Amino acid sequence: MNDFSAILAKMTTAKVAQPAIDSFQHNYEALVRNESGLIPEQAILPAIDLPNWDEIVTSCPNVDEELLGQCVVIKLNGGLGTSMGLQAAKSLLDVREGTNFLDIMVKQILFLRESSGKKVRLLLMNSFSTSEDTLQHLLRYEANGLSAASEVELMQNQAPKLDAATLQPASWPQDPELEWCPPGHGDLYPALLGSGWLEKLLAAGVKYAFVSNSDNLGAVLEPALLQYFANSGSPFLMEVTRRTPADKKGGHLAVRKSDGQLLLREVAQCPSDDLDAFQDINTHQYFNTNNLWLRLDVLMETLQRNKGILPLPMIVNRKTIDPRDKNSTPVIQLEVAMGAAIECFQGASAIEIPRSRFAPVKTTADLFCLRSDAYVVGNDGRVMLHPDRKGVPPNVVMDDHYKLVDSIAAIGMPSLIGCGTLKMTGLLNFADGVIIRGNVSFVNSSNAPVTISAGTYENADFSW
Repeated sequence: MNDFSAILAKMTTAKVAQPAIDSFQHNYEALVRNESGLIPEQAILPAIDLPNWDEIVTSCPNVDEELLGQCVVIKLNGGLGTSMGLQAAKSLLDVREGTNFLDIMVKQILFLRESSGKKVRLLLMNSFSTSEDTLQHLLRYEANGLSAASEVELMQNQAPKLDAATLQPASWPQDPELEWCPPGHGDLYPALLGSGWLEKLLAAGVKYAFVSNSDNLGAVLEPALLQYFANSGSPFLMEVTRRTPADKKGGHLAVRKSDGQLLLREVAQCPSDDLDAFQDINTHQYFNTNNLWLRLDVLMETLQRNKGILPLPMIVNRKTIDPRDKNSTPVIQLEVAMGAAIECFQGASAIEIPRSRFAPVKTTADLFCLRSDAYVVGNDGRVMLHPDRKGVPPNVVMDDHYKLVDSIAAIGMPSLIGCGTLKMTGLLNFADGVIIRGNVSFVNSSNAPVTISAGTYENADFSW
């Protein structure tokens, strides 16, 4: 029975906003029609010869500061960072002692406000899991008008998991919360419409939005790029950067052969026979950083034209209802990617940016690097690699002893300004004054922690 009525009843009872229900129904009907959402290699061409960041920034030396008052910064802030052992909003992780991701985001906004005299807006797309902790922390910025939910919060929707056998709402009475899942960050668009925020922003004269992930501190509202976007007349701009071997599984930018439209292809949308081509970073050179620029007025017109739906390509994720129990009910999670909207706007564009604008923290090794002296935090809140790094971050490789945040909290911090690769195996601590240069590995095969004494360690392997 492929009837939407039971799904509609469940979402309505849970008070899911109508645009989110309509969007889910759009994808559900595509699933029922046996549409796979797959994008075969033969249907696309590689994206090539994109505009370059350096050219763009130098071409817009004079920024109309009025534009800053017409822009909102939207940060996706729904993640808990459970892979690192967190049960609170990931953005509440300390980057420096007493300063977390959220503090740095606010600092960036306040600097732009103070330097331009314009009310640059901040909107956090929270989930039910992150809302309370985030708003509690923001109380310290009450005097800046950045604390109340009515000022800064856009709530993420939720979607029901579907029983893979029946395509009806999956049931899990022992933990009903597991019957729901995030709908993917493509939920941004129905969330903006259903919450009333899109109408509210437009009424306040806000025409542009810069969107990025909250764990990517390299994604700062760049005034020259805002000026470029405004001058271009494009309704949608995606920041992309060159793929490396580490990015071969990430979504890449491509051009649809049939009409020349830019599109985003995620690995879940790639036929298995085309996987080698998908992972060929010399053919498909650019990946989506999830730093996006939107014309909000065009977004509203597009949504109205499509009866409140932005027809994003569907991503089908097959999982079990309890991700910790592989024997639990097989389910389908229907998701959409935010960047996939590039194919929904005629005239959408993309630019190649330096890697410095894409520095997400996905692992404890990433966090360890970010907390080190290889990075600096400017007075404007920008988090940048130390100039001596020449734009290349250290490569830190940690074993499972350091999988959780607590495990790196008390082991000390070596200097990584001159580090190429640091490999850490076994229980280690760093005394004050440890300097890592070049490629260094420490291997402790015993069950007792080893303390690395002060000194310089350069291009060598150490073991105990």
